[in-house]
Amino acid sequence: MNKRNASSLHDLREKRQKEEGRPHLPPPASSFPRPPPAPHSADPLNHEQAARMDVVNQLVATGQFTIVKQPLGFIKLLEWIFAIFAFSTCGGYSGMFKMSVDCKNRSESDLEIEVEFEYPFRLHQVYFDAPTCTGGNPQRLFLEGDYSSSAEFFVTIGVFSFLYSMAALSVYVFILDKYKEKNKGAQLDFIVTAVFTFMWLVSSSAWAKGLSNVKTATDPDRVKTLISACDREENRCREVADPVVSGLNTSVAFGFCNLVLWAGNLWFVFKETGWMAAFAGTYVPSQEKQPAPDSFGQDGYGQEGYGQQDPYASSQGGYQPDYGQQSYNEGGDYNQGGYSQGGPTSFANQM
Repeated sequence: MNKRNASSLHDLREKRQKEEGRPHLPPPASSFPRPPPAPHSADPLNHEQAARMDVVNQLVATGQFTIVKQPLGFIKLLEWIFAIFAFSTCGGYSGMFKMSVDCKNRSESDLEIEVEFEYPFRLHQVYFDAPTCTGGNPQRLFLEGDYSSSAEFFVTIGVFSFLYSMAALSVYVFILDKYKEKNKGAQLDFIVTAVFTFMWLVSSSAWAKGLSNVKTATDPDRVKTLISACDREENRCREVADPVVSGLNTSVAFGFCNLVLWAGNLWFVFKETGWMAAFAGTYVPSQEKQPAPDSFGQDGYGQEGYGQQDPYASSQGGYQPDYGQQSYNEGGDYNQGGYSQGGPTSFANQM
């Protein structure tokens, strides 16, 4: 109806414009039908991002992130973080020290001898060239010691601790019900935690000893003894720069921090295993082996004891002495008066 009215109004305007001789004006834009909107082309990238966000939202919705606020999850998070610091500070280390050899013949001197070493500290493969101060070619020398075993063992324990802590946190957050089902998950977690506690003790102690040996082997004062030119007094050998081993000291500290964390987490994991309740259950029944108080009324005095064999009870309900019939039987009055036939006989009735 609106379109028809608009077209009729447009025809009337054209007639009036022709009669008045005015130029023809185009109809208003509102009178023309609007084209339908173009269909929105779906962007595949936006669709993939939306799908990923849906997956993330579902994981967040189903996760129980409050476990991180509890000691069980919070300590596991600290173990994850400290494991990263432990193996990264050791495995990513590279150091250097400098020495100088000042020969009597200054043309043969070497005032900047740089010796670089790094993880895994196979120092017997690290070499440097030092002057002989005798006019010959420089002498190639190697450092002493191979401390790769303790360093690699320490880094390996750190990496596996990192992976296990991350996996355990995922289990705590997303499938905590499966973890607590029949206590199987908690018991396995306790065993693995105990193994890692022992491994951190062994690896940290071994790496602390290995680091002490690395410091000794890379001490410039000790390395100078390997240079033959330094044995002669006319030549002067001195250290220019010591190696910076603060990162390695930090790795040892993080190793023992991991030991404390894993040992402390044993208690909180042990409480989830159900073994504490089992130990308490084996102790309580040992107190219940004694007979209950109601057993005296069933198996004791009520049925087999004084209840069935009462020497003071009779079928007539009273105490009937024998001399009651022997003493008064001759008189006849009392025997017929009903004392021996009827109700209960006692000293009070006979008196």
